[in-house]
Amino acid sequence: MHITTSTGAALDLGFRGYTCNWGAHLCGLYETAEERDEIVFGFLSAGDKDGDLQLYCHANGTEEDFHRSMAAVCPQCADHTHDTNRFRVLSTEELYCPTGVFSPWDMDRGLNEFFVASQANGPRNVRATADMVWALEFIPGVEHLMAYESRLNNFIQGKPWISICLYDVTRFNGAQVMKVLRTHPYAINGGVVTENPYYQDPDRWLAEHAPQFLAESRE
Repeated sequence: MHITTSTGAALDLGFRGYTCNWGAHLCGLYETAEERDEIVFGFLSAGDKDGDLQLYCHANGTEEDFHRSMAAVCPQCADHTHDTNRFRVLSTEELYCPTGVFSPWDMDRGLNEFFVASQANGPRNVRATADMVWALEFIPGVEHLMAYESRLNNFIQGKPWISICLYDVTRFNGAQVMKVLRTHPYAINGGVVTENPYYQDPDRWLAEHAPQFLAESRE
């Protein structure tokens, strides 16, 4: 089933027969590790088959745990997951708070640098996915996570990029999940991909909840 997410080319999401378009930002809501892994490993396996550059942030277990699990699900991926020209596997600390503080500005800068580098040798599709359970920990600046999620929509728009942000609904409370839905235009819930009726345009959401992050960049 195809979900039209932009005017970009179509891609295989890697699970339950879903396809969408590049330039998409989805939240993946899950209740069990099995449900999470179906999304993650299906998504990454499809990306490996297509030769996409993949950015994966592991929040559960170690990097080696990921390599073992990926190889078990996708044996043909085993030789690729250690190749940084195909996979970039990062811990939550490396991706989200290398300085010990979470900052939407730093995330903007880091992702933009990553994207520019990814295109240096010609157009390249980029898949990114991360389990956001780390955000339940006390990390300075984590209160600005949804501002980052909202701004991410503007970053992704028009790019050969797709992000899936995974949220465990047994650990994030109802109010937190609603904030997630407000900042993601598409949702995966119960294995079903849909356009999200709760989504708010970034300018609207930021103006109401985080006006300090409305600017394109920090002065």
